[in-house]
Amino acid sequence: MAIEHRVGAAFKKLEGRLEEAVGALAGNQRLKAEGQAKQAHADAQHAKENLKDRAKRLINRV
Repeated sequence: MAIEHRVGAAFKKLEGRLEEAVGALAGNQRLKAEGQAKQAHADAQHAKENLKDRAKRLINRV
């Protein structure tokens, strides 16, 4: 199930990058900030999945 979360996070990061770029081009600071927030959320999802993977590896060692 982790792969679905990683793919979702990757798409959210891409969406955030696009939104930030459109906001920057249009001079829309709110849209740019929303894009940056989506990217931060995607990074947090990736970090969570990495942590879960590390925990699983530790548990499997024991």
